[in-house]
Amino acid sequence: MGKIVYKPIGIIHSDYKQKEGVPIQGALSKNSRGKVEVFPEYQPGLKDIEGFSHIILLYHFHLSEAYSLLTKTFLDDEEHGIFACRAPRRPNPIGISVVKLKKIVGNTLYITEADIIDGTPLLDIKPYVSKFDVRTNTKDGWLTERLKDNEKHRSDNRFS
Repeated sequence: MGKIVYKPIGIIHSDYKQKEGVPIQGALSKNSRGKVEVFPEYQPGLKDIEGFSHIILLYHFHLSEAYSLLTKTFLDDEEHGIFACRAPRRPNPIGISVVKLKKIVGNTLYITEADIIDGTPLLDIKPYVSKFDVRTNTKDGWLTERLKDNEKHRSDNRFS
């Protein structure tokens, strides 16, 4: 298979200027705000997005350097496989976040529940659709016990 190249469609802006201190998941930081600046040539693609309460952002972890197939996450001191966690140091540094869409002004989306570093390149936007995206009878693997009282967790320098 040949090389795969993506072109950013916008930039994500937030109050988080460095890796340390970012919420580990947006759902754990309901008041965390941000803006998604979609480049003008892609603005027509925003048609009808205002009807969705939440959107899924796919982005490039632009501050991620090397990767490791085993990693210690913010929720555990034991190593886990990179594909069993959401750590940023991945073979393909692609991030995903579900954020709440508050309003749209021109080509700018105002969001909450943001867990993304300022200046992050945006690769794609998809609507969050509860009928498609919510699953029941799920298992959380090694995270099951660690998901209790995790609102206090923030990123640190372990991926620097």
